[in-house]
Amino acid sequence: MTTRRLTGAVWAVVLTVLYLFLLAPILVVLVESFDHSTYLRFPPEGFSLESYRQVFANDAFREGFKVSGITAAVTALLAMATGVPAALALTRLRFRGRAAIEAVFLSPLLVPHIVLGLALLLILAPIPLTDTYWGLILAHLGVSVPYVVRTVSAALVSADPRAEEAARTLGANGLRTFWRITLPAIRPGLFSGGVIAFLLSFDETVISLFVSGQNTVPLPVAVLQYVEYRSDPSVASLSVLLVLLSVVVVVLVERGLGLRRTLRSG
Repeated sequence: MTTRRLTGAVWAVVLTVLYLFLLAPILVVLVESFDHSTYLRFPPEGFSLESYRQVFANDAFREGFKVSGITAAVTALLAMATGVPAALALTRLRFRGRAAIEAVFLSPLLVPHIVLGLALLLILAPIPLTDTYWGLILAHLGVSVPYVVRTVSAALVSADPRAEEAARTLGANGLRTFWRITLPAIRPGLFSGGVIAFLLSFDETVISLFVSGQNTVPLPVAVLQYVEYRSDPSVASLSVLLVLLSVVVVVLVERGLGLRRTLRSG
């Protein structure tokens, strides 16, 4: 019994140290966001909410939030629209070249984003789609669709195919079977993939640096441009607000659809 308690205590200490190591950057940013200084320093010398007021008063941050929000929302919708047919084909059909197509869908996860950003710049610049919403959306689709394909594929694998076979036996056509049987079964995976696509697009920085410009500047690029010349606690306050936004979105989806269960099944 003593050995078991000692082992449990050691594991508790190890896990506590690990959690503190992982959360330390967020805790430092959280504390720094309330500093009243005009430049970043740690530990802070005072408490103030002035930096949060500066975030909402900053025109570049507000415009960047709008650009990132629109881009991420459209990217998530298009990623779901393209990811579902791809997942259905890869999961339910057997055809020559299936492994190669699956590798193509997953390849953006393996290629460094700086390489993707350079390639997208060379492709989108002559069209021209750089410094536009559609350029950002197309660029972000490349890194978000694989996650939708993966979460929807996991949902399809766990779904019972006999329900679809029974529907077809009773006379339902393919579209009706998908709408009444398949779509409800994959809904958690579909929305989980959509949330991941939204958050990935909203936070994407490296690729956005290559395809954005002066007129369409997403929030991560706006923050980088800001800290290039200034470093005050408003950047920490903005970071805290973005973390809270991501946490709220993930918690809502987890409560409603079981995001964690879907990701585990993947």
